[in-house]
Amino acid sequence: MELLVTGGAGFIGANFVHYALRHTGHHVTVVDKLTYAGNLASLEGLEGERFRFVRGDIADAALVDPLVAGADAVVHYAAESHNDNSLRDPRPFLETNVLGTYTLIEAARRHGTRFHHISTDEVYGDLELDDPERFTESTPYNPSSPYSATKAGSDLLVRAWVRSFGLAATISNCSNNYGPYQHVEKFIPRQITNVIDGVRPRVYGQGRNVRDWIHAEDHSSAVLAILERGRIGQTYLIGADGERDNRAVVELILELMGQAPDAYDLVADRAGHDLRYAIDSTKLRTELGWEPQYGDFAAGLGATIRWYRENEAWWRPQKAATEARYAELGQ
Repeated sequence: MELLVTGGAGFIGANFVHYALRHTGHHVTVVDKLTYAGNLASLEGLEGERFRFVRGDIADAALVDPLVAGADAVVHYAAESHNDNSLRDPRPFLETNVLGTYTLIEAARRHGTRFHHISTDEVYGDLELDDPERFTESTPYNPSSPYSATKAGSDLLVRAWVRSFGLAATISNCSNNYGPYQHVEKFIPRQITNVIDGVRPRVYGQGRNVRDWIHAEDHSSAVLAILERGRIGQTYLIGADGERDNRAVVELILELMGQAPDAYDLVADRAGHDLRYAIDSTKLRTELGWEPQYGDFAAGLGATIRWYRENEAWWRPQKAATEARYAELGQ
C-alpha cells in the first residue's frame, strides 16, 4: 500500500515508519510540521524509493488534499501530546488535534481513503489506584486535561464521520509508550538522560500514579494489524499489561543503570494528574491475533536505556532547553 503517515517524525510515528518499512512492502510518505517534538534525525537512513518526507501542517487543506488523494491509507499520529504544555497553552492542541484531524478526515472522505486514527487511553480519564477495572472500548470518555480533551474531540470527529459520511476508518487508543526516539521531556527518557548526566531523577507527587507501559515496537505492530485486518468503524485498545507506578519505573531505571534505587527526589505534583491508566486489549488480541513481543518490561526498558546511551547525538540537542523549562516550573 501507499501509506501517508502524519507526525511520522515524532516518537511513535517514527517508530511506526521504521517498523512498516522493515516488515512490509508498503511505501510510506511522512508529513510532519517539525515542531519541537518532530525530529528528522529519527528518520535518518530511510531515503529510497519506498520513503519520502513532506514538511507541512496537517491543518493546511491545500497541502493535505493531494497527499491523501495519492494514498491508499492514512495513519494519523500527528498530535500535540504533552500534558504540561497543554496546561500552559491549550491553543496548539486545539489547532493540531481537532482542526488537523478534521482537515484529514475531510480529505479522506472526498477521496475514499482508508483512515486509521491514533489516540490515547487518557481520553477515558483515570481509575482509582485500588480499582481492579481496566479501560475497554466501551468505557465512557472523561478527559481531564486540554491534551486529553482535544484527543477525545478528535476521536469523536472520526466516529461521527464514519456514521454520517461512511468514512472507512478505525481508531486505536493506546497506553503509555516507551522506546527509541522519544523526546527527553517525556517521563522515561527524561529519567534516563538525567541519570546519564549525573542528575537525580525527579518524580511528581508521591510517585504513586500508575501508567500502563507498552514498547513502541509493540504499538507499531498493533497499528499495522488494525490497518490490515481491523473492522471498519471499530475502536481497538492497545496495551501490553505493563502497569507500573512512576516510583517503580524510576527505581527500575536506576537499578538497570547501576545506581541506588532510592537516588531520586519527589517534587510538587502536576495539576489534574491522573491516578491510574490500565488497558484491556482483549478485543485486539482475540479478533486480530495480536500479541506484544516485549512482555518483559524490564527487558524492554533495558533496551531503551541502551538506545539512549548509544544515541546521545540524537537527544543531546533537546536536553538543555527541556531542563530549562522544567526548572522554571520547579520540576
